[in-house]
Amino acid sequence: MAGRRSTRVREIAREVLGYDRLRPGQEEAIRAVLGGRDTLAVLSTGSGKSAIYQLAGVQIEGPTVVVSPLIALQQDQVRAIEEQELGGAVALNASMSDGQREAAFAAIEAGHAEFVFLAPEQLAKPDVVERLAAAGPSLFVVDEAHCISQWGHDFRPDYLGLARAAEDLGRPVILALTATAAPPVRQEIAARLGMEDPAVVVRDFDRPNIALDVRNVADDDAKLTALLDARPGAEGAAIVYVATRRAAESVAAALTGAGLPAAAYHAGMAAGERTRVQEGFMAGEPPCVVATIAFGMGIDKPDVRLVAHYDISDSLDAYFQEIGRAGRDGEAARALLLYRPEDLALRRFFGGESEFEPEELEQAAAEAGGERDTAALAERLEWPEARVKRALALLGVAEEGEDTVAGALEAQERRQGYLRTRMEMLRGYAETRGCRREFLLSYFGEPFRGPRDNCDNCREGTPAALEVCEGPFAPGTAVQHATLGRGQVLRYEGNRVSVLFEEAGYRTLDLEIVIGEGLLVAAGE
Repeated sequence: MAGRRSTRVREIAREVLGYDRLRPGQEEAIRAVLGGRDTLAVLSTGSGKSAIYQLAGVQIEGPTVVVSPLIALQQDQVRAIEEQELGGAVALNASMSDGQREAAFAAIEAGHAEFVFLAPEQLAKPDVVERLAAAGPSLFVVDEAHCISQWGHDFRPDYLGLARAAEDLGRPVILALTATAAPPVRQEIAARLGMEDPAVVVRDFDRPNIALDVRNVADDDAKLTALLDARPGAEGAAIVYVATRRAAESVAAALTGAGLPAAAYHAGMAAGERTRVQEGFMAGEPPCVVATIAFGMGIDKPDVRLVAHYDISDSLDAYFQEIGRAGRDGEAARALLLYRPEDLALRRFFGGESEFEPEELEQAAAEAGGERDTAALAERLEWPEARVKRALALLGVAEEGEDTVAGALEAQERRQGYLRTRMEMLRGYAETRGCRREFLLSYFGEPFRGPRDNCDNCREGTPAALEVCEGPFAPGTAVQHATLGRGQVLRYEGNRVSVLFEEAGYRTLDLEIVIGEGLLVAAGE
């Protein structure tokens, strides 16, 4: 049976999607889903994650429900499936008229729509869930699954209700897809989605065609000069990431003034203007977009030759996803980070969250009870709905209703500590004298032994970059620290070892001290 399914998968991939062969990880994930197993697929940006649910969905009776966070992305996916004749597709979102929604449901109920795309907030509506459940969905797909993780770089509280939604839909097989997920994020995705003994497929994190460069700059003038030297858009499409809307406007103007046409893109622009910029960029005019992180999700342009970070990302998770938009055609591309340590403080400011006081969590817990209508709860509390959802996530009310306020405060403290250590790993990447590719891959728990030839340190022959550092524990080994608890060894650089601890987050330790004083041992010893 498994052999026949694999053959059929390859046939559909070739005949419908035009794939000569499936990429690493795709077939493994598809086979797991067809075998009825919950699956978490962590594949790099541009590696064909959508093909996994498309090729699996058409072979399982019953519609495939795909949770996709952006309306524009949903529309693109519907168009692509219609063009490929994969069984029909519809979207359900807030932009639709009542007539359009009824037409979509009619197509689902008549069996004319194999794929149903919707945002997570749609699944908080009882009427939507009831009508979808009646259609007997066979596969529940969560795209951008890292959004469910409070440890991730793009946490979205609306994702927290997806486990309950899957149960209400009859508990079909769950397929979670993400382009970036460090080990703790993978664990939380599986737990929060209620995945049962999931198959975890992690592939394609190494993108050897992307040169990794960091340029140290002293001030804003030096930063702009360095960006102009890189000539974004002069030799192929380019994306320049900035931290603020003001920077998007000013940097785009500076590039254009220097004869490098560029357009700004940020969430403060009108929707129509953002659409115009995005569609123009996809068509090659302008060749460069200067954007906040509002730009990127769902952008599938194969010939981006440069992704430059004028301002640093808020984590290596986000950075890896953003540079993954370069070189999707497999040709040479470049990721350039313009770095000064002061920018880390800026990112902490913009990426920070206001913490809950004990009395606020007590109030939220008292008001919530078994409430599922977060909009009504937000009105009673007089809070923004997003803040209500964050409070419920901490309290565990959205899932179990049992966690105490004290436990929620402890969880908040752990999260804040984790975010601080994650930022230090970003500093480590920017300041390392070792191989940057090895640093990135080890952060995601992936082994790397070379070739060490496509980052600035390797090209300059930095001794630390060319040296394969080894220590008493192989990368990936579970270890126990006397005070930091259980963790996993990530990498070595010189006399230092980086460890991801379950409670304390990412820490870089002096190897001589922790080994010499017996502070770090293999777990179980």
